[in-house]
Amino acid sequence: MNIKNGYSLIFMIITCLLNNSCTKLDTRIDTQLTNKNIEGDYTKVWNFGYASYTYLRNGFSSVDDNLFAAASDEAEQTAPISNAQLFNEGNWSPYNNPDEVFKHHYEGIRAANYFLENSNDYKSFLALNRDTMSDRQKQYKLDVQDIEWLRNENRVLRAYYYLDLAKRYGGVPLVTKTLLLTDDTDLPSASYNDIISFVVSEIDAVKDSLQSDWRTFDVAKAGRITKGAALAIKSQALLYAASPLHNSSNDKSKWENAAKAAREVITLGRYSLHNSYQNLFVIDNTGNSPETIWDIRLGASNALERKNYPIATPGGSSGVTPSQNLVSAYEYKGTPDPNNPYANRDPRLGFSIVTNNSNWNGRIMEMWIGGRDGSNVINSSKTGYYLKKFLNDNLNLVKNETKVRNWIVFRYAGILLNYAEAMNEAFGPDNANGWELTARQAVNLVRSRPGVNMPAVVAAGQGEMREKIKHERQIELAFEDHRYWDLLRWKDAESVLSQPLKGIVVTKNTANSFSYSETTVEKRVFIAPKMYYYPLPYTEIGKSKGKLQQNPGW
Repeated sequence: MNIKNGYSLIFMIITCLLNNSCTKLDTRIDTQLTNKNIEGDYTKVWNFGYASYTYLRNGFSSVDDNLFAAASDEAEQTAPISNAQLFNEGNWSPYNNPDEVFKHHYEGIRAANYFLENSNDYKSFLALNRDTMSDRQKQYKLDVQDIEWLRNENRVLRAYYYLDLAKRYGGVPLVTKTLLLTDDTDLPSASYNDIISFVVSEIDAVKDSLQSDWRTFDVAKAGRITKGAALAIKSQALLYAASPLHNSSNDKSKWENAAKAAREVITLGRYSLHNSYQNLFVIDNTGNSPETIWDIRLGASNALERKNYPIATPGGSSGVTPSQNLVSAYEYKGTPDPNNPYANRDPRLGFSIVTNNSNWNGRIMEMWIGGRDGSNVINSSKTGYYLKKFLNDNLNLVKNETKVRNWIVFRYAGILLNYAEAMNEAFGPDNANGWELTARQAVNLVRSRPGVNMPAVVAAGQGEMREKIKHERQIELAFEDHRYWDLLRWKDAESVLSQPLKGIVVTKNTANSFSYSETTVEKRVFIAPKMYYYPLPYTEIGKSKGKLQQNPGW
């Protein structure tokens, strides 16, 4: 693989911390970090250290500049031609992958490597032209501490990029230094297990040398890596490594390691469930919630509403629309109502999905044929549903009203479900192994959140609990870019993603009476086993002089 010196060393630092947050940054950065050009300038050193953050991708613009959900069984893209369709129809390849992140992530890795290599002597850099024994000594110490944190954060970011590559491609080249033109840049892939081992070892090396909570230490820097964020990455890495796709022998020790990693986050005692599932994902609640472990700060915008508000709402484009496959998965909390299939259901249905005849955006939603939001309207939903999760209610797009939005990478409910899954596989549903929670108790914590209050899960043994946990992840983490990867790691993708995507056709009978019938929206294709891993980019295969091997089937 040619990861050469062709990447620009002039990292264009965006004007707000962590993708448009509230701290202004210098958009200029020197191309070399040396005593001569630093001269005690903390900002220049910091900008080099921040460069790797600028390669983080938020899940609001994964595919078709929208949620990845349309490439899974969660949703359908409204646009008649979309990149999500390439996934759904099996028409992607090493030449055309709508979710190609290979080069992008290696640029982020290179930025981290470059900073780590060139900031070893940061204390000397920062001491230049400073009298460290004067009144400025305190500021010098603060600057030194911050750069130390930033160096450790870069190791975590590098680990995160490798985990994100591994979940797509499996094994990839492991590059831990800046490659120059004089280096051998034609590198083979390291194994998947080697990548996971690297991720875990990097996090273990720095986890106790990271800031615990930027929000309380310096709110302007919120969104940077914390100890909790690093441990959440480790939890995800070990959960994936223990899963059937990567653990064909079902080695129980891998599940136990995954449970320990999730427990590390839980026992920090720093995180808890937000008091409202409905409100967690809107305005600035994500940035301030005790449930948020790590979020990517995006500032104020209305882009997601413009992309996903119903077409009948001024400024809306319908965008990613939830599937009947997903709607059908929401449990009944009470007695089913034959006249209203959305009544008495898990409240998370109404918090996440706009259904027919519900009140949202200041009006009754008319999904019936002939209604303002119905299938007869050009560019309306193909599934009979619209997205609600993440979208601010009643945002006036005509007047370009905006709200603060952040993308949650990891939250506490997800860690509880990581723990539940790993504990169940390692010890069964009701054996706590001397720890604080059993698998069943962890799932029920998520289900009993205020405002959700779903009844305790009923499962007689490990197998039944396994299916309940899979279901709970599908519902709790809907649209949060977990579903597709969960189906892959469970090796359930060929049975789920090859099923037709379903929608609903609504017919209005009388003023408050409707008939509902399922319809096939799109036939889906998942070709096993090759689609369990992305193909490596054709260009990288060609440049590697035969050292980089293509994934099987591609």
